[in-house]
Amino acid sequence: MGIFWLLLSLVAVGAHAATLTLQSPRITISASDASQLRSEPLSLAHKPSPPLSLGPSDVLKLTFQVVDKEEGKGVQPHQTFLRFYDEVTGEEGIQPIKVTPGGKAKFELNMARPPASLPPTTTDPLKVSLYLGSFVHPPVQYDLFDLVVPPSQPPAQHPEDPSFRVRPEIQHTFRPEQKLPPKIISAFFTALLAAPWVVLLGLWSSIRPQVPHLFSPSILPFVASLAAFEALLVWYWVALRLGQVLFYGAILSIPTALAGKRALTALGDRRLGKSSK
Repeated sequence: MGIFWLLLSLVAVGAHAATLTLQSPRITISASDASQLRSEPLSLAHKPSPPLSLGPSDVLKLTFQVVDKEEGKGVQPHQTFLRFYDEVTGEEGIQPIKVTPGGKAKFELNMARPPASLPPTTTDPLKVSLYLGSFVHPPVQYDLFDLVVPPSQPPAQHPEDPSFRVRPEIQHTFRPEQKLPPKIISAFFTALLAAPWVVLLGLWSSIRPQVPHLFSPSILPFVASLAAFEALLVWYWVALRLGQVLFYGAILSIPTALAGKRALTALGDRRLGKSSK
């Protein structure tokens, strides 16, 4: 219940808090030779007409005093700044203003050396507004005037600016699938590869080599292991990968080495007449 009455009292104090206003706001436009081009007081109810216009070397001076609307005393707000806003492009700039303890403020805009807070400009006028913020007063905003300034040059492009923009979509180009040759060509080269074996078998049949112990128990395992290696190479040519061939070949090499050693021992014993098998 106590908190409710505290909040209610704060709302009541805020409703009756004094507001800030401007006293004797005035603008002056001078040329580069200090001659006065325009000077008039500002009204907080309506903007001056025609809009203010500055040349490339003109100087705009804005003076005013921030006062308490009820007491009429000068007040130093916590924050005071001008906002330059282009309604067409949406660009804006914020310029802080220094206010004395007595509430007096002065701002000068020299178009020969425009401040960095001035946004990029075109031929469209800038809306100039004043914002006041205080710890003990509610914030206020005053639309002061419209300002026409010379169009600004486009800013220089940063070297890394293209890296942060949308780039064209990357179109990947893949190599088309390899086409199989006609079957007749494949058959021709298959026959060409088999021709040496046909010749070898024909010559072998003509000389009729004597291999009486080829199918003996000591030599047949070695011949079978060699045939297994040949079958593994054919399988590699048809379906296997290199890693698979090396793996299967490593396994097959163990019994092949043992069988080969046994076959060589048997042949040696046979030549020495130690064995008839």
